[in-house]
Amino acid sequence: MSLSSMLETFEDLAPMLASGLSVTLQVTIISLVIAMVLGILVCLMHLSKHRVLRGIAKFYIWLIRGTPMLVQAFYIYFAMPQLIQMLTGSAFRIDVFTASLVTLSLNAGAYSSEIFRGSIESVDKGQMEAARSLGVGYATSMRKIILPQAVRICLPSLVNQCIITLKDSTILYAIGLGEVMYQAKIYVGRTMESFATYTWVAICFLLITSVLMLVSRTIEKRMHA
Repeated sequence: MSLSSMLETFEDLAPMLASGLSVTLQVTIISLVIAMVLGILVCLMHLSKHRVLRGIAKFYIWLIRGTPMLVQAFYIYFAMPQLIQMLTGSAFRIDVFTASLVTLSLNAGAYSSEIFRGSIESVDKGQMEAARSLGVGYATSMRKIILPQAVRICLPSLVNQCIITLKDSTILYAIGLGEVMYQAKIYVGRTMESFATYTWVAICFLLITSVLMLVSRTIEKRMHA
C-alpha cells in the first residue's frame, strides 16, 4: 500500500477516528478520577485494623485481579441488569457508556489501591508513630503526613496505570461502546481497508501513550532531582 493511499484512508477515516477518540478519552478520564478516589478508599480499608473492612477490600481486589476485564464488562452490562431484575422484579437497564465507566473504574480502582498501599507502606513507619506520640489522631496523621508522601512516591506508577486504563478501554468495543476500535471495525467492515485503518489506530494510541510516558519520565526526574 502506497503512502498516498494511506493518507487518503486517513482523510476518510479521520472523522470516525476523532469521534471514537473523543469517547475513549471521556470514558478513560472520568473513570480514572473515580478510580483514584476508589483506590484511596480501598487502600485505607485494606490497611485498617477492622477485620470486616480489610476483608471487603481484599475480596474486591481479588475479584478484579482474578477476572479478565472483558468478563467484568460483560457481567456489568449484560448480567447485572438481569440479576437486579430477578431480585427486585423490576426491569433494569444500564446504558453502554455507564457500564463502560463502571467497568473501567472498578478495574483501575483495584490496581490503584494496590499502588497506594505499596506507597503508604514504603513511608517510614516511625513518622506515623512519632505523630501519634505527639497526640495527632490516626486520620489526621494519615491525611497530613503519610498520604502526601505516598502520593509523591506513587505518581510514576499512577501515570503508568493511566496508560494501561487508556489501552484497556479498547476492550469495551465488545459491549458496543463507540470508542476508537468500535469506529475502526465499522470502517473496515465498510471499506475492507484493515491494514491502513488499524495502522492509524495504532499510531493514535502510540502518540497519546508517548505523551503520557513523557509526563511519567518528567515526574520521575523531578522526584529524583
